[in-house]
Amino acid sequence: MTDTAPHPTAREAQWSQELRGHGRRVTRQRLAVLSAVERSPHATADDAAAAVRQELPHIAVQSVYVILADLTALGLLRRIETPHSPARYETRVGDNHHHAVCTGCGRIEDVECAVGHAPCLTPQWSPGSAGMTIQIADVLYQGLCADCRAPAAGPTIYPSSTTETGAQ
Repeated sequence: MTDTAPHPTAREAQWSQELRGHGRRVTRQRLAVLSAVERSPHATADDAAAAVRQELPHIAVQSVYVILADLTALGLLRRIETPHSPARYETRVGDNHHHAVCTGCGRIEDVECAVGHAPCLTPQWSPGSAGMTIQIADVLYQGLCADCRAPAAGPTIYPSSTTETGAQ
């Protein structure tokens, strides 16, 4: 009999090792969620659930939500909170990168660490505060992407002037 099961990818092998290291069983559901988020960075929970259900049609959406929360708590996923949007997830963890969100279309792009080393920013503590050891600095840039900026700029229209009527 031949082995028809797909061979795990290097990424799946890494996830399996990390899951076991956290005392979790390696399941098709967990690997499918990780794979769905890996294929679609900045995916919402509903996006991830739809992708997982392509592979595992009988999985409950609630199960995907529970797995997303668990994988986030373990540090295998990162949850991103952006304004006016549901939470999003990505597999890029541990490097303290930031995000830029287009206020026109909602596209999210990764932005490398602002200073070059984690946690990227050094806070200035208020007088009398106890301060903290900062491990992560979340920066969210907001603006217009090139695709949204071009139509927003439109043609330049100048106000009427007396030279158009011939008067000077």
